[in-house]
Amino acid sequence: MQVILLEKVANLGNLGDVVKVKDGFARNFLIPTKQARRATESAIKEFETRRAELEKSAAEKLAAAQAEGDKLAGKTVTIAQKAGVDGRLFGSVTNADVAEGLKRLGFEVAKSQVRMPNGPLKALGEFPVSVATHTDVVVEVTVHVVPAA
Repeated sequence: MQVILLEKVANLGNLGDVVKVKDGFARNFLIPTKQARRATESAIKEFETRRAELEKSAAEKLAAAQAEGDKLAGKTVTIAQKAGVDGRLFGSVTNADVAEGLKRLGFEVAKSQVRMPNGPLKALGEFPVSVATHTDVVVEVTVHVVPAA
């Protein structure tokens, strides 16, 4: 299915690009989340008339994400988990736990924005974790896993 992107989508394209995607991806994700529209003649004409407005809103989103990223960069999140005597956790620290810890610090971060390159954390210590506030803004946050009392 041909769709026109209404905002930048990672690994797909930028605002205004007409791309071919699988039907299910377009119907079930891109169109319901208002990230794309079917690329019909009328939709393309309407997009061209609204292009400046959409570019302005995309720039505002990017600026807001960069401001949030600047505040978030370098922060340390402390998470307490039950652990054995050898320092291994009973369970693990997931991206949902990190997002919850950031919410306690006052940052609105969805668990899908927390990127853990090596998977869930399974030991005590400090670990770097990436947080993507926007497709173009990725900051590092330190997660400090401590034993629960």
